[in-house]
Amino acid sequence: MAKNPSATTKLFVLDTNVMMHDPSSLFRFEEHDVYLPMVTLEELDNSKKGMTEVARNARQASRFIEEVIGTNLNDLELGCPLAQNGNKFSSGRLFLQTHPVTEELPMLAGSKADNQILGVVAQLQKNFPQRQVILVSKDINIRIKARAMAISAEDYFNDKVLEDTDLLYTGVRELPQDFWESHSKEMESWQESGRMFYRVHGPLCASLLINQFVYYEYEKPFYAIVCKQEGNSAVLEVLKDYAQQKHNVWGITARNREQSFALDLLMNPEIDFVSLLGQAGTGKTLLTLAAALTQTLDKKIYSEIIMTRVTVPMGEDIGFLPGTEEEKMTPWMGALEDNLDVLNKTDEEAGDWGRAATQDLIRTRIKVKSMNFMRGRTFLHKFLIIDEAQNLTPKQMKSLITRAGPGTKVVCLGNIAQIDTPYLTEGSSGLTYVVDRFKGWPHNGHITLTRGERSRLADFAAEVL
Repeated sequence: MAKNPSATTKLFVLDTNVMMHDPSSLFRFEEHDVYLPMVTLEELDNSKKGMTEVARNARQASRFIEEVIGTNLNDLELGCPLAQNGNKFSSGRLFLQTHPVTEELPMLAGSKADNQILGVVAQLQKNFPQRQVILVSKDINIRIKARAMAISAEDYFNDKVLEDTDLLYTGVRELPQDFWESHSKEMESWQESGRMFYRVHGPLCASLLINQFVYYEYEKPFYAIVCKQEGNSAVLEVLKDYAQQKHNVWGITARNREQSFALDLLMNPEIDFVSLLGQAGTGKTLLTLAAALTQTLDKKIYSEIIMTRVTVPMGEDIGFLPGTEEEKMTPWMGALEDNLDVLNKTDEEAGDWGRAATQDLIRTRIKVKSMNFMRGRTFLHKFLIIDEAQNLTPKQMKSLITRAGPGTKVVCLGNIAQIDTPYLTEGSSGLTYVVDRFKGWPHNGHITLTRGERSRLADFAAEVL
């Protein structure tokens, strides 16, 4: 490596798991340089076989490395510029390990890959004392070992949508008590197609997002959704109260404010994508299924309901399951069965025969699909429900949402506090990613459900356990 690199730019040594997690990580370090130990290349080679997400990422990472290096074999010592092939985001250089490690690390025994990487970092620190050399790894244990040896080590944060999930968009905004005093100047109100609208002007309007819910719960309660927002003015539409029996959806009424907001999004044909977040028992699946059945069987807006989810077991896996795709997915769809039982009991006048007939009709309109076979499909006029969406990576989430054809509505349900996939965190989950990226789009709606409505036992358990 060149002996006089700039002391202001850092040198990041990448562990294999960073590139297998995000193949484009090479280009995510802006003006800083990236260094790849030989062990990293060896491990990439060992992981490239198969059709898993990790194998695909390993192959893509290798392609990126080859593109950067090209045929510049003479310049490997000086590093290959990362700013090429239209990439304007990184101005640093890529270095490969071209000499064996001579640094002795007596604390670390054996030729384990992690120990070899630490040896490389230790030698780079010795060779370039004026530079900040940092190890980047998703592996917590190598970071602990590095810190024990006074080596700088960091996690790879680039794919994290939010550092703190408390900052995640909730879809709801409480209006202050003085809202009407400060925003009623030049206020207009009108009715259109049986709906009431208000145009308000004031400082709060600038921070509102389209399809965000606002509520005012003082002397005269007011619940509305933001329809338009321009500068310091906003148009608010007064909401239908789904807590009233006359506005029930497949016999279901909202039990709290957020559930009413969620039903408004689910029943609005202008909204193509809905994300519902909330802890266990907040009613995400029940509300979604009720809205789906009403719009599929009664209003005939959608031709059928498709339900899918990530098949990540909570404990030990039970092995291969017999039968067709639908039969294999049945054990994963217990939530669907439970909610259908509740929805089927809402029609009290139908009697047992009527309910049995309805149940058969419902089952012909609900298809349970595995996510593994979604590539290349296009759904036309379907109501697509993605359950347990917190276990999806951003890439998987993109693959699923891009299946939507004309007239299809996609609903993502999940609880980011219940991630079962070992490589995802609340900040990097695909669900967090879509909530953050879609906010403010006119055909998107999001709501975070806060109150559990399952039972007093479930609410207490969710709170204290």
